[in-house]
This record gives sequence, C-alpha cells and structure tokens, in this order.
Amino acid sequence: MEALSRSVEDVFEDFKGRRAGIIKALTTDVEDFYSQCDPEKENLCLYGSPNEQWEVNLPVEEVPPELPEPVLGINFARDGMQEKDWLSLVAVHSDTWLLALAFYFGARFGFDKTHRNRLFSMINELPTIFEVVTAKKQVKEKSSVSNNSGSKSKSNSKAASETQGRQSKPLQPKDEDEGLEEEDNDEHGDTLCGACSENYGTDEFWICCDICEKWFHGKCVKITPARAEHIKQYKCPSCSNKRAR
Repeated sequence: MEALSRSVEDVFEDFKGRRAGIIKALTTDVEDFYSQCDPEKENLCLYGSPNEQWEVNLPVEEVPPELPEPVLGINFARDGMQEKDWLSLVAVHSDTWLLALAFYFGARFGFDKTHRNRLFSMINELPTIFEVVTAKKQVKEKSSVSNNSGSKSKSNSKAASETQGRQSKPLQPKDEDEGLEEEDNDEHGDTLCGACSENYGTDEFWICCDICEKWFHGKCVKITPARAEHIKQYKCPSCSNKRAR
C-alpha cells in the first residue's frame, strides 16, 4: 500500500484517484473491463488505484485484509442481466467501497468530527460513479405516465405526469379504443377525492399526497398542474395541519 499522508486533503486525493480509475473502467475502457469479468473465473473485484488506474483481480488472501475490499464476484452477474444494468450495479458497489476506504483512513488517522465532516463534504461535491456511468440527472423522474391506480411512487413530478397523461389523452371514436376507455374508467371509478369525496374523472387533474397517499382533485386543494411541477413532496391540507400541530 502506498504511504498516505494524514490530512483530509490527502485522503480526498486518494479518493479522487481511485474514483477516476473506476470511472475509466466503466466508461472509456468498458470493453476491456467487460472482457476481463469472465463469469467462468473465480470471485473477481474491481480495484481503483490512487494513480487513476484500474484492475480486475482476485481479492487479497489475508483475513482480515489491510484495507476494506471491493464487493466480490462482480463477474458472476455479468451475463445474467443487461450490460447497462450490470455496469450500474458495479458502479453502486464501487461508490460504497470508495466511501468505506475514505472513512477507514479517516478513522485510522484519527480524524475528529470536523475533519470527517469536511472530508465527506468534499466527496459529496463530486457526482457518484453511478451518476457518471448512467448519466443520471437528479430531476428526471417524469418519464412514465402512470394511471391513478398504478404504483404510487413518490417521484417529484408524479402529479405533473398524471396531468399530462390525463389531459393529453384524446377521445377515440373507434370501438376498440372505446373499450379501452371504458376499462380505464371502470378501473378508476371507485377512487374518491379525499376532499370532496367525488369520483375520479378522466378530464380532471388529480394529485396524490405523499404522506397519506390519498388522491385529491387539484381544484379542491388549490393545486394547478403548473404549480405541481415545482412541488417536491406534496402534503394535503390534513397532513400539513398534523405536522403543524
């Protein structure tokens, strides 16, 4: 192991070098990395080095190891999932390893609360390897338009997605489409507004409370589609009052 100075800046430089090496493996060198992760081989790990290099290798033999080890067996899952999903999985585990390594050094060098906080703040200014590999944007969760009775995922743009889906849905005169429309209406017919207790209407904007998960007409809770776009977590009037108390 290379000698590492005992300052926060030095531990951070070590973190950045290893991170750069792993990102290289999962992006620009991905073909080479993929070929080295043969599922027929033994448990393999992805290592990042402080000099911004990477290697796929067997784990160290000593127990316990001198340093925290990366996750074992990344090669076994390679052919059992799509390549992009596999790379994302390796990226997440690599993020975990780098954090463990940085805070291992912090503990070993006796960093106090202030130093640990500064180290984490410096690390947190960088995108995670997962974010780099997947080109993930934090405010993106507007992709799928789910229906009212579907999964109530707590995405920031849930209400906006619901609005776009329901308001942009054209009325189709064809028999086949009418059947689908009736089926959709039947599916939502038993959904009641938490404020006025009226039934679901396909031509109305609805929003779901992220706390109690009840659905409301936008007009009943004075929320417009435009305003819903900027709400990160919607709390209905009842849940807001409970929090206030």
